[in-house]
Amino acid sequence: MGIRFSRGVAAFTLACSVAIAPLSAAFASDHKIVLVPGGPHPYFSGWEPGIAAAQKDFNIGSVEYKVPSEWKLERQTELLDSLAAQGINAFGIFPGDAVGLNSTLSEFKSNGIPTIAIAGCTQDPTDANFCLATDVYQSAYLGTKALIEAMGGKGAVVHMAGLLIDPNTQLRVQAVEKAVAETNGAVTLLQTIGDTDNQEKGDQKINALLASQKDNVGGIIATGYVSSVVTATALKNLGDKRIKMIGIDDDKIVLDGIKDGFVSGTMAQNPYGQAYIGAYALDLIAGGCTVKADAPWVKTPQTAHFIDSGTLLISSANAGTYHDDLKALTKKLQSSFKDTYLACN
Repeated sequence: MGIRFSRGVAAFTLACSVAIAPLSAAFASDHKIVLVPGGPHPYFSGWEPGIAAAQKDFNIGSVEYKVPSEWKLERQTELLDSLAAQGINAFGIFPGDAVGLNSTLSEFKSNGIPTIAIAGCTQDPTDANFCLATDVYQSAYLGTKALIEAMGGKGAVVHMAGLLIDPNTQLRVQAVEKAVAETNGAVTLLQTIGDTDNQEKGDQKINALLASQKDNVGGIIATGYVSSVVTATALKNLGDKRIKMIGIDDDKIVLDGIKDGFVSGTMAQNPYGQAYIGAYALDLIAGGCTVKADAPWVKTPQTAHFIDSGTLLISSANAGTYHDDLKALTKKLQSSFKDTYLACN
């Protein structure tokens, strides 16, 4: 995710907007759709081009991106209520609180306004139709396994974790712990440091760790956007390539770290695809489609109605081409989405 740093999304988003073939309707819908994150955060800049492309490709009346003023549940619900009063037909929402948002979703459902959770899930029971997001547990698990491999299978790991209010953070913490435990003691988890997915806190905590324990750290897994950028910057400033690092997302600083040898890799997410497919699905649901109970949902600790939006490891081997792989993931998921997950008359 998890404003903002320079992102390495320009080439990817341009390529996606050009190359993903639309399933165009003969007439534009009159639906008004809004995607709302939990608060200001660099991750969601990747939503904006996906929103614009979906509106064009699927002839949707209006698709907008609105951000709460702060990362607080009350700011998010205030914004959502205001938008609903303005006649919004459907919402894609990153939950500012996985449980606390559910009362708002229930109110929306009672008023005929469909919702889906995007990039992070609400906790069942929920009135969100489904959750379209990165499988953050699997992503963090694979990222930690890649880190352990880069470390030669031994040493001490530090986990730079994201915002504690982010519903994805605990899943990532559990995944890192599992991957470390599978080494049977060859790798140890030296420390998990939370709330590093914030510029000021991230700078303080990451640089304090390196100042006091640099020689004890063999690898760092950063599972927050800002955490990854700050860690990559700190390692480059140290000039230390001994400490291995796996991050998340594709900020230019992290990608440059891979090129320069200070970062072993980073787990790509698919914010463009989340917004593109999310807007497409919301337009169909607002138009009368219903969600299939027997669709091939993935059951997660938060919800029984999960769809993986895709992830992959970016390393020096594919740093120049990974956006093509994400584009292919998005195209494949979107092309079969309606028949797989929705029932439409």
